[in-house]
Amino acid sequence: MKYLPINKELFIKNRKNFMAQMKPNGVAIFNSNDIYPVSADSTLPFAQHRDIFYLSGVDQEESILLLFPDAPYAHLKEILFLRETNEHIAIWEGEKLTKERAFEVSGIQSVYWLQDFKKVLKEVMMYADTMYINTNEHYRSSVETETREDRFIKWWKNEYPAHKVEKSNPILQRLRSVKDSIELDLMQTACNITEKGVRRLLNFVKPGVTEYEIEAELAHEFLRNRSKGFAYTPIIASGNNANVLHYIENNQVCQAGDLILLDVGAEYANYSSDLTRMIPVSGKFTDRQKQVYNAVLNVKNEATKMLVPGTLWKEYHVEVGKIMTSELLGLGLLDKADVQNENPDWPAYKKYFMHGTSHHLGLDTHDYGLLHEPMQANMVFTVEPGIYIPAEGFGIRLEDDVVIQPTGAPFNLMKNIPIEADEIESIMNS
Repeated sequence: MKYLPINKELFIKNRKNFMAQMKPNGVAIFNSNDIYPVSADSTLPFAQHRDIFYLSGVDQEESILLLFPDAPYAHLKEILFLRETNEHIAIWEGEKLTKERAFEVSGIQSVYWLQDFKKVLKEVMMYADTMYINTNEHYRSSVETETREDRFIKWWKNEYPAHKVEKSNPILQRLRSVKDSIELDLMQTACNITEKGVRRLLNFVKPGVTEYEIEAELAHEFLRNRSKGFAYTPIIASGNNANVLHYIENNQVCQAGDLILLDVGAEYANYSSDLTRMIPVSGKFTDRQKQVYNAVLNVKNEATKMLVPGTLWKEYHVEVGKIMTSELLGLGLLDKADVQNENPDWPAYKKYFMHGTSHHLGLDTHDYGLLHEPMQANMVFTVEPGIYIPAEGFGIRLEDDVVIQPTGAPFNLMKNIPIEADEIESIMNS
């Protein structure tokens, strides 16, 4: 792994919190992700399943975590199953976790090789009444591929049909949405790496540069700072491309006078950052671009103030819509008749700002969190309003990552990344 070792106390605490919410005699199992094939003997880079990482710190394929807090024997309460390493694997694939190293990473003392899994599970299931299956129930999930976890759940339920079934996901949704101080430090590191990438670009962008060259500059800066790279597919959208919300081709030449929308973020230790900034290709915003830019910035700043404990996500977005409506009226993009005659299910402002303002952030870019429950301290949210004007050839979105505080305004993990239009112009022209 490129990232520095993580204090295993994080994973010990996470397991303790999870097991405290399990029903008596329940056993929970979590699987690593598959390594996905491309074709021939090619595969995609391995990305660990976030849940097993959250609970163990194990960042390796073919790993299984078993939690059985009410086990009659101590060695069955927490178990890691790992692919057995050997000299051949070490030569061809590199270092894998040994049993000793697995304890150093996770704090779990019972470590078995994977070939012992079914034998140990049979003993565990003799004592257990309930199996906790780990399904993906994120509100944005749309998965067509059968995962390693999916295959295991089918096998487990078929093998032990007399056991009751519960879901791990509701517990994890609540636990993962509230960040530990160690997690916040890791996310701050991801944001700091993103800052280095942005500052590199402010001295690089000029007319004639291509979107993919900008992507390359970011990738270089991220990798040299211990990141695997982008936390999600980068959006580098110049000119009218910015009006395509998920533009990822990144293959156009940046023209003088245009703006570049950068929706990018570095990952660090599997934790995401998520940033959006606007860069004027020529180093200076036009008066109209700056007018719209400052309107979006004002919406972002006002929306950020509402991210406090007790806020409900749905009501928050209604209030943000009111602020955005006021700004669009001031920009002449809406008039009073548009607002008076609007459809309550699709307000007038949605013509220019059609997406949400905030989502949970953490191990996933769109992280776990139950949106119907009130916001809590140490949840991390993005704040990302935008105004998109295809008729004028540009769109503007601005985004920061903020941590909800027990009292007062949230803490901005990206407070050191330039966002004021004048500051961006000043750096680009220095």
